Amino acid sequence: GGQPRNVQPFSDEDASIETMSHCSGFSDPASFTEDGPEVDEEATQEDLEYKLKGFIDLTLDKSAKTRQAALEGLKSAFSSKILYEFIMERRMTVTDSIERCIKKGKSDEQCAAAGLACLLCVQMGSGIESEEIFKTLGPVLKKIVCDGTASIQARQACATCLGICCFIVTDDITELYSTMECLENIFTKAYQRDRDTNGVSSTHNTVLHVSALLAWTLLLTICPMNEVKKKIEMHLRKLPSLLSCDDLNMRIAAGETLALLFELARETDADFFYEDMDLLTEKLRALATDGNKHRAKVDKRKQRSVFRDVLRAVEERDFPTEMVKFGPERMYIDSWVKKQTYEAFKEILGSGMQYHLQSNDFLRNVFELGPPVMLDAATLKTMKISRFERHLYNSAAFKARTKARSKCRDKRADVGEFF
Repeated sequence: GGQPRNVQPFSDEDASIETMSHCSGFSDPASFTEDGPEVDEEATQEDLEYKLKGFIDLTLDKSAKTRQAALEGLKSAFSSKILYEFIMERRMTVTDSIERCIKKGKSDEQCAAAGLACLLCVQMGSGIESEEIFKTLGPVLKKIVCDGTASIQARQACATCLGICCFIVTDDITELYSTMECLENIFTKAYQRDRDTNGVSSTHNTVLHVSALLAWTLLLTICPMNEVKKKIEMHLRKLPSLLSCDDLNMRIAAGETLALLFELARETDADFFYEDMDLLTEKLRALATDGNKHRAKVDKRKQRSVFRDVLRAVEERDFPTEMVKFGPERMYIDSWVKKQTYEAFKEILGSGMQYHLQSNDFLRNVFELGPPVMLDAATLKTMKISRFERHLYNSAAFKARTKARSKCRDKRADVGEFF
Protein backbone atom coordinates (compact mmCIF):
# COMPACT_ATOMS: atom_id res chain seq x y z
CA GLY A 1 0.00 0.00 0.00
CA GLY A 2 1.83 3.05 -1.25
CA GLN A 3 0.78 6.69 -1.17
CA PRO A 4 -2.73 7.41 -2.50
CA ARG A 5 -2.54 8.62 -6.05
CA ASN A 6 -3.92 12.05 -6.95
CA VAL A 7 -7.40 11.70 -8.41
CA GLN A 8 -8.27 14.32 -11.02
CA PRO A 9 -11.91 15.49 -11.00
CA PHE A 10 -13.85 14.75 -14.15
CA SER A 11 -17.34 15.24 -15.53
CA ASP A 12 -20.27 12.89 -16.21
CA GLU A 13 -19.33 12.70 -19.88
CA ASP A 14 -15.85 11.33 -19.37
CA ALA A 15 -16.39 9.29 -16.19
CA SER A 16 -13.46 6.93 -15.69
CA ILE A 17 -14.32 3.27 -16.35
CA GLU A 18 -11.47 2.25 -14.08
CA THR A 19 -12.89 4.25 -11.17
CA MET A 20 -16.38 2.87 -11.64
CA SER A 21 -15.10 -0.70 -11.74
CA HIS A 22 -13.18 -0.05 -8.50
CA CYS A 23 -16.36 1.20 -6.84
CA SER A 24 -18.48 -1.69 -8.09
CA GLY A 25 -16.04 -4.11 -6.48
CA PHE A 26 -17.38 -2.95 -3.12
CA SER A 27 -21.07 -3.16 -3.99
CA ASP A 28 -21.27 -6.67 -2.53
CA PRO A 29 -20.37 -7.06 1.17
CA ALA A 30 -19.22 -10.60 0.34
CA SER A 31 -16.13 -9.02 -1.22
CA PHE A 32 -14.95 -8.27 2.34
CA THR A 33 -15.36 -11.78 3.73
CA GLU A 34 -12.29 -13.61 4.95
CA ASP A 35 -13.10 -17.08 3.65
CA GLY A 36 -10.71 -18.85 1.33
CA PRO A 37 -6.93 -19.41 1.45
CA GLU A 38 -4.85 -17.63 4.07
CA VAL A 39 -3.50 -14.23 3.02
CA ASP A 40 -1.27 -11.57 4.50
CA GLU A 41 -3.76 -9.71 6.71
CA GLU A 42 -1.56 -6.63 7.06
CA ALA A 43 -1.20 -6.28 3.29
CA THR A 44 -4.95 -6.85 2.81
CA GLN A 45 -5.75 -4.16 5.40
CA GLU A 46 -3.39 -1.71 3.68
CA ASP A 47 -5.00 -2.46 0.31
CA LEU A 48 -8.47 -1.94 1.80
CA GLU A 49 -7.49 1.37 3.40
CA TYR A 50 -5.92 2.54 0.14
CA LYS A 51 -9.20 1.89 -1.71
CA LEU A 52 -11.26 3.55 1.01
CA LYS A 53 -9.08 6.67 0.85
CA GLY A 54 -9.78 6.74 -2.86
CA PHE A 55 -13.52 6.49 -2.23
CA ILE A 56 -13.39 9.36 0.28
CA ASP A 57 -11.62 11.50 -2.34
CA LEU A 58 -14.19 10.54 -4.98
CA THR A 59 -17.10 11.75 -2.82
CA LEU A 60 -15.95 15.26 -3.87
CA ASP A 61 -15.97 14.45 -7.59
CA LYS A 62 -17.88 16.53 -10.14
CA SER A 63 -19.66 13.44 -11.48
CA ALA A 64 -22.84 12.53 -9.57
CA LYS A 65 -22.49 8.88 -10.65
CA THR A 66 -18.93 8.70 -9.34
CA ARG A 67 -19.89 10.31 -6.02
CA GLN A 68 -22.78 7.88 -5.56
CA ALA A 69 -20.59 4.87 -6.43
CA ALA A 70 -17.99 6.06 -3.91
CA LEU A 71 -20.67 6.42 -1.21
CA GLU A 72 -21.92 2.89 -1.95
CA GLY A 73 -18.35 1.57 -1.75
CA LEU A 74 -17.88 3.16 1.67
CA LYS A 75 -21.26 1.82 2.83
CA SER A 76 -20.31 -1.75 1.89
CA ALA A 77 -17.01 -1.46 3.73
CA PHE A 78 -18.51 0.13 6.85
CA SER A 79 -21.28 -2.50 7.07
CA SER A 80 -18.97 -5.50 6.78
CA LYS A 81 -15.81 -4.46 8.69
CA ILE A 82 -14.93 -2.76 11.96
CA LEU A 83 -12.88 0.25 10.83
CA TYR A 84 -12.87 2.36 14.00
CA GLU A 85 -9.24 3.53 13.89
CA PHE A 86 -9.30 4.27 10.15
CA ILE A 87 -12.53 6.26 10.44
CA MET A 88 -11.45 8.07 13.64
CA GLU A 89 -8.70 9.89 11.74
CA ARG A 90 -11.07 10.88 8.90
CA ARG A 91 -14.48 11.18 10.55
CA MET A 92 -14.80 14.94 9.98
CA THR A 93 -13.78 14.60 6.33
CA VAL A 94 -16.36 11.84 5.80
CA THR A 95 -18.99 13.86 7.72
CA ASP A 96 -18.36 16.92 5.51
CA SER A 97 -18.69 14.75 2.39
CA ILE A 98 -22.00 13.29 3.63
CA GLU A 99 -23.33 16.76 4.47
CA ARG A 100 -22.40 18.07 1.03
CA CYS A 101 -23.99 15.09 -0.77
CA ILE A 102 -27.25 15.38 1.23
CA LYS A 103 -27.48 19.14 0.66
CA LYS A 104 -26.53 19.30 -3.02
CA GLY A 105 -27.09 15.80 -4.41
CA LYS A 106 -30.20 14.37 -6.01
CA SER A 107 -32.44 11.59 -4.69
CA ASP A 108 -30.20 8.51 -5.12
CA GLU A 109 -27.10 10.31 -3.88
CA GLN A 110 -28.98 11.67 -0.84
CA CYS A 111 -30.20 8.15 0.01
CA ALA A 112 -26.66 6.74 -0.23
CA ALA A 113 -25.26 9.59 1.89
CA ALA A 114 -27.96 9.11 4.59
CA GLY A 115 -27.22 5.36 4.70
CA LEU A 116 -23.49 6.10 5.08
CA ALA A 117 -24.24 8.54 7.94
CA CYS A 118 -26.02 5.73 9.84
CA LEU A 119 -23.08 3.38 9.37
CA LEU A 120 -20.61 6.08 10.38
CA CYS A 121 -22.37 6.49 13.75
CA VAL A 122 -22.64 2.70 14.16
CA GLN A 123 -18.87 2.45 13.66
CA MET A 124 -18.13 5.31 16.11
CA GLY A 125 -20.54 4.09 18.80
CA SER A 126 -22.15 6.24 21.49
CA GLY A 127 -19.18 8.50 22.24
CA ILE A 128 -18.33 12.16 21.73
CA GLU A 129 -17.34 11.44 18.12
CA SER A 130 -20.91 10.42 17.22
CA GLU A 131 -22.23 13.49 19.05
CA GLU A 132 -20.08 15.72 16.84
CA ILE A 133 -21.29 13.89 13.71
CA PHE A 134 -24.93 14.26 14.76
CA LYS A 135 -24.53 17.95 15.62
CA THR A 136 -23.35 18.51 12.05
CA LEU A 137 -25.80 16.21 10.22
CA GLY A 138 -28.89 16.39 12.46
CA PRO A 139 -30.14 19.82 11.26
CA VAL A 140 -29.50 18.84 7.61
CA LEU A 141 -31.43 15.58 7.98
CA LYS A 142 -34.37 17.33 9.69
CA LYS A 143 -34.49 19.93 6.94
CA ILE A 144 -34.74 17.25 4.22
CA VAL A 145 -37.34 15.23 6.17
CA CYS A 146 -39.59 18.31 6.48
CA ASP A 147 -38.94 19.58 2.94
CA GLY A 148 -42.05 18.90 0.86
CA THR A 149 -40.14 19.63 -2.37
CA ALA A 150 -37.47 16.93 -1.74
CA SER A 151 -37.95 13.44 -3.20
CA ILE A 152 -39.92 10.96 -1.07
CA GLN A 153 -37.06 8.44 -1.23
CA ALA A 154 -34.56 11.00 0.12
CA ARG A 155 -36.94 12.08 2.90
CA GLN A 156 -37.57 8.43 3.78
CA ALA A 157 -33.81 7.67 3.99
CA CYS A 158 -33.20 10.79 6.08
CA ALA A 159 -36.04 9.88 8.50
CA THR A 160 -34.51 6.44 9.06
CA CYS A 161 -31.04 7.98 9.46
CA LEU A 162 -32.37 10.53 11.95
CA GLY A 163 -33.84 7.75 14.11
CA ILE A 164 -30.71 5.55 14.06
CA CYS A 165 -28.21 8.36 14.70
CA CYS A 166 -30.31 9.89 17.50
CA PHE A 167 -30.68 6.43 19.08
CA ILE A 168 -26.88 6.09 19.16
CA VAL A 169 -26.34 9.62 20.53
CA THR A 170 -28.71 9.46 23.53
CA ASP A 171 -27.04 11.79 26.07
CA ASP A 172 -28.96 14.96 25.15
CA ILE A 173 -32.58 14.37 26.19
CA THR A 174 -33.78 17.64 24.61
CA GLU A 175 -32.35 16.54 21.24
CA LEU A 176 -34.12 13.19 21.62
CA TYR A 177 -37.50 14.90 22.21
CA SER A 178 -36.87 17.36 19.36
CA THR A 179 -36.11 14.53 16.93
CA MET A 180 -39.19 12.57 17.99
CA GLU A 181 -41.35 15.67 17.49
CA CYS A 182 -39.94 16.09 13.97
CA LEU A 183 -40.82 12.46 13.13
CA GLU A 184 -44.27 12.78 14.76
CA ASN A 185 -45.06 15.74 12.52
CA ILE A 186 -44.53 13.42 9.54
CA PHE A 187 -46.36 10.19 10.42
CA THR A 188 -49.30 11.81 12.25
CA LYS A 189 -50.40 13.23 8.89
CA ALA A 190 -51.52 9.67 8.09
CA TYR A 191 -54.05 9.92 10.96
CA GLN A 192 -55.80 12.89 9.39
CA ARG A 193 -56.78 11.05 6.23
CA ASP A 194 -59.09 8.83 8.27
CA ARG A 195 -61.44 11.74 8.95
CA ASP A 196 -62.72 11.96 5.39
CA THR A 197 -62.64 8.30 4.34
CA ASN A 198 -63.57 4.99 5.90
CA GLY A 199 -60.03 3.69 5.44
CA VAL A 200 -56.66 5.35 5.14
CA SER A 201 -55.95 5.64 1.44
CA SER A 202 -52.56 4.68 0.11
CA THR A 203 -50.72 7.76 -1.08
CA HIS A 204 -47.37 8.72 -2.49
CA ASN A 205 -46.26 9.76 1.03
CA THR A 206 -47.07 6.45 2.73
CA VAL A 207 -43.50 5.11 2.48
CA LEU A 208 -42.28 8.25 4.23
CA HIS A 209 -44.92 7.87 6.97
CA VAL A 210 -43.85 4.23 7.53
CA SER A 211 -40.15 5.15 7.89
CA ALA A 212 -40.96 8.06 10.22
CA LEU A 213 -43.21 5.85 12.39
CA LEU A 214 -40.57 3.10 12.69
CA ALA A 215 -37.81 5.61 13.49
CA TRP A 216 -40.05 7.24 16.13
CA THR A 217 -40.86 3.83 17.63
CA LEU A 218 -37.14 3.04 17.92
CA LEU A 219 -36.54 6.29 19.84
CA LEU A 220 -39.53 5.62 22.10
CA THR A 221 -37.73 2.51 23.43
CA ILE A 222 -35.03 4.71 25.04
CA CYS A 223 -37.34 7.41 26.45
CA PRO A 224 -37.80 7.91 30.21
CA MET A 225 -40.94 6.22 31.54
CA ASN A 226 -42.81 9.47 32.21
CA GLU A 227 -42.34 10.47 28.55
CA VAL A 228 -43.38 6.97 27.40
CA LYS A 229 -46.68 7.38 29.31
CA LYS A 230 -47.35 10.72 27.56
CA LYS A 231 -46.68 9.23 24.13
CA ILE A 232 -48.90 6.21 24.81
CA GLU A 233 -51.79 8.47 25.85
CA MET A 234 -51.25 10.59 22.75
CA HIS A 235 -51.02 7.82 20.12
CA LEU A 236 -52.65 4.61 21.36
CA ARG A 237 -56.16 5.74 20.38
CA LYS A 238 -55.10 7.04 16.95
CA LEU A 239 -52.73 4.27 15.77
CA PRO A 240 -55.50 1.66 15.15
CA SER A 241 -56.82 3.87 12.31
CA LEU A 242 -53.64 3.04 10.34
CA LEU A 243 -54.57 -0.66 10.38
CA SER A 244 -57.08 0.15 7.61
CA CYS A 245 -54.40 1.53 5.28
CA ASP A 246 -54.20 0.05 1.77
CA ASP A 247 -50.42 -0.25 2.10
CA LEU A 248 -49.20 -3.53 3.64
CA ASN A 249 -46.05 -2.00 5.14
CA MET A 250 -48.07 0.68 6.91
CA ARG A 251 -50.47 -1.90 8.36
CA ILE A 252 -47.55 -4.00 9.62
CA ALA A 253 -45.67 -0.96 11.02
CA ALA A 254 -48.82 0.20 12.83
CA GLY A 255 -49.49 -3.31 14.20
CA GLU A 256 -45.96 -3.80 15.51
CA THR A 257 -45.94 -0.31 17.04
CA LEU A 258 -49.22 -1.10 18.82
CA ALA A 259 -47.72 -4.32 20.21
CA LEU A 260 -44.69 -2.37 21.46
CA LEU A 261 -46.87 0.34 23.03
CA PHE A 262 -48.91 -2.28 24.90
CA GLU A 263 -45.68 -3.93 26.09
CA LEU A 264 -44.30 -0.61 27.39
CA ALA A 265 -47.65 0.38 28.93
CA ARG A 266 -47.82 -2.87 30.89
CA GLU A 267 -44.24 -2.42 32.08
CA THR A 268 -45.10 1.00 33.51
CA ASP A 269 -48.46 -0.13 34.90
CA ALA A 270 -49.23 -3.81 35.55
CA ASP A 271 -52.97 -3.01 35.69
CA PHE A 272 -53.00 -1.07 32.42
CA PHE A 273 -56.49 -1.02 30.87
CA TYR A 274 -57.39 -0.08 27.28
CA GLU A 275 -61.04 0.91 26.82
CA ASP A 276 -61.46 -0.07 23.17
CA MET A 277 -59.80 -3.47 23.58
CA ASP A 278 -62.68 -5.43 21.99
CA LEU A 279 -62.74 -3.27 18.87
CA LEU A 280 -58.94 -3.41 18.56
CA THR A 281 -58.70 -7.19 18.95
CA GLU A 282 -61.48 -7.59 16.41
CA LYS A 283 -59.45 -5.55 13.89
CA LEU A 284 -56.27 -7.47 14.65
CA ARG A 285 -58.04 -10.83 14.36
CA ALA A 286 -59.46 -9.81 10.97
CA LEU A 287 -55.95 -8.96 9.73
CA ALA A 288 -54.53 -12.18 11.18
CA THR A 289 -57.09 -14.22 9.20
CA ASP A 290 -57.38 -11.96 6.14
CA GLY A 291 -58.47 -13.84 3.01
CA ASN A 292 -59.22 -10.97 0.60
CA LYS A 293 -58.77 -12.19 -2.97
CA HIS A 294 -57.63 -8.80 -4.28
CA ARG A 295 -54.41 -9.03 -2.22
CA ALA A 296 -51.33 -10.96 -3.31
CA LYS A 297 -50.76 -14.34 -1.64
CA VAL A 298 -47.28 -13.34 -0.43
CA ASP A 299 -48.68 -10.17 1.17
CA LYS A 300 -51.50 -12.07 2.86
CA ARG A 301 -49.11 -14.68 4.22
CA LYS A 302 -46.77 -12.02 5.62
CA GLN A 303 -49.63 -10.02 7.11
CA ARG A 304 -51.25 -13.03 8.78
CA SER A 305 -47.93 -14.10 10.29
CA VAL A 306 -47.21 -10.65 11.76
CA PHE A 307 -50.70 -10.01 13.09
CA ARG A 308 -50.97 -13.41 14.77
CA ASP A 309 -47.98 -12.32 16.88
CA VAL A 310 -49.42 -8.82 17.42
CA LEU A 311 -52.78 -10.28 18.53
CA ARG A 312 -51.04 -12.59 21.01
CA ALA A 313 -49.09 -9.62 22.38
CA VAL A 314 -52.19 -7.47 22.87
CA GLU A 315 -54.54 -10.20 24.15
CA GLU A 316 -52.25 -12.61 26.00
CA ARG A 317 -49.13 -10.50 26.74
CA ASP A 318 -47.14 -13.15 24.90
CA PHE A 319 -44.10 -12.81 22.60
CA PRO A 320 -42.80 -15.64 20.37
CA THR A 321 -39.10 -15.80 21.25
CA GLU A 322 -36.71 -15.83 18.30
CA MET A 323 -33.07 -16.95 18.24
CA VAL A 324 -30.35 -15.23 16.22
CA LYS A 325 -27.09 -17.09 15.56
CA PHE A 326 -23.82 -15.28 14.88
CA GLY A 327 -20.56 -17.21 14.96
CA PRO A 328 -20.41 -19.42 18.07
CA GLU A 329 -22.90 -17.18 19.94
CA ARG A 330 -26.69 -17.05 20.26
CA MET A 331 -29.00 -14.15 21.05
CA TYR A 332 -32.64 -14.51 22.06
CA ILE A 333 -35.11 -11.82 21.01
CA ASP A 334 -37.77 -12.06 23.71
CA SER A 335 -39.61 -8.71 23.56
CA TRP A 336 -41.05 -6.25 21.05
CA VAL A 337 -38.55 -3.60 22.17
CA LYS A 338 -35.64 -5.90 21.36
CA LYS A 339 -37.25 -7.00 18.09
CA GLN A 340 -37.80 -3.42 16.86
CA THR A 341 -34.22 -2.48 17.77
CA TYR A 342 -32.80 -5.55 16.02
CA GLU A 343 -34.88 -4.96 12.88
CA ALA A 344 -33.84 -1.29 12.70
CA PHE A 345 -30.10 -2.08 12.75
CA LYS A 346 -30.52 -5.09 10.48
CA GLU A 347 -32.08 -2.82 7.85
CA ILE A 348 -29.00 -0.58 7.97
CA LEU A 349 -26.28 -3.25 8.22
CA GLY A 350 -27.87 -5.90 5.97
CA SER A 351 -25.71 -9.00 5.69
CA GLY A 352 -23.10 -7.35 7.94
CA MET A 353 -25.42 -7.56 10.98
CA GLN A 354 -23.98 -10.86 12.21
CA TYR A 355 -20.39 -9.61 11.93
CA HIS A 356 -21.22 -6.44 13.89
CA LEU A 357 -23.06 -8.43 16.57
CA GLN A 358 -19.83 -10.39 17.04
CA SER A 359 -17.37 -7.50 16.93
CA ASN A 360 -19.05 -4.10 17.42
CA ASP A 361 -18.82 -2.96 21.06
CA PHE A 362 -21.72 -0.54 20.70
CA LEU A 363 -24.18 -3.11 19.30
CA ARG A 364 -23.09 -5.71 21.84
CA ASN A 365 -23.78 -3.18 24.56
CA VAL A 366 -27.25 -2.39 23.12
CA PHE A 367 -28.21 -6.08 23.14
CA GLU A 368 -26.39 -6.80 26.44
CA LEU A 369 -24.02 -9.35 24.92
CA GLY A 370 -20.95 -8.36 26.92
CA PRO A 371 -17.46 -7.85 25.45
CA PRO A 372 -16.62 -9.57 22.12
CA VAL A 373 -15.76 -13.26 22.41
CA MET A 374 -12.13 -13.73 21.34
CA LEU A 375 -11.54 -17.11 19.69
CA ASP A 376 -8.44 -18.17 17.80
CA ALA A 377 -8.57 -19.98 14.46
CA ALA A 378 -7.80 -23.38 16.03
CA THR A 379 -10.72 -23.12 18.47
CA LEU A 380 -13.12 -22.09 15.71
CA LYS A 381 -11.97 -25.02 13.60
CA THR A 382 -12.68 -27.52 16.38
CA MET A 383 -16.17 -26.04 16.84
CA LYS A 384 -17.14 -26.64 13.23
CA ILE A 385 -18.92 -29.89 12.34
CA SER A 386 -17.50 -31.72 9.34
CA ARG A 387 -19.69 -32.24 6.29
CA PHE A 388 -19.74 -36.03 6.87
CA GLU A 389 -20.89 -35.61 10.51
CA ARG A 390 -23.55 -33.14 9.41
CA HIS A 391 -24.76 -35.65 6.80
CA LEU A 392 -25.00 -38.43 9.42
CA TYR A 393 -26.92 -36.17 11.80
CA ASN A 394 -29.39 -35.12 9.08
CA SER A 395 -29.90 -38.75 8.02
CA ALA A 396 -30.65 -39.83 11.59
CA ALA A 397 -33.06 -36.92 12.07
CA PHE A 398 -34.81 -37.76 8.78
CA LYS A 399 -35.28 -41.42 9.82
CA ALA A 400 -36.64 -40.44 13.24
CA ARG A 401 -39.05 -37.99 11.64
CA THR A 402 -40.26 -40.61 9.14
CA LYS A 403 -40.90 -43.16 11.94
CA ALA A 404 -42.84 -40.63 14.03
CA ARG A 405 -45.01 -39.64 11.08
CA SER A 406 -45.64 -43.29 10.19
CA LYS A 407 -46.98 -43.95 13.69
CA CYS A 408 -49.31 -40.97 13.41
CA ARG A 409 -50.57 -42.21 10.05
CA ASP A 410 -51.23 -45.68 11.53
CA LYS A 411 -53.27 -44.16 14.37
CA ARG A 412 -55.33 -42.08 11.97
CA ALA A 413 -55.95 -45.17 9.77
CA ASP A 414 -57.13 -47.17 12.80
CA VAL A 415 -59.57 -44.44 13.79
CA GLY A 416 -60.95 -44.30 10.27
CA GLU A 417 -61.54 -48.08 10.18
CA PHE A 418 -63.21 -48.05 13.60
CA PHE A 419 -65.79 -45.52 12.43
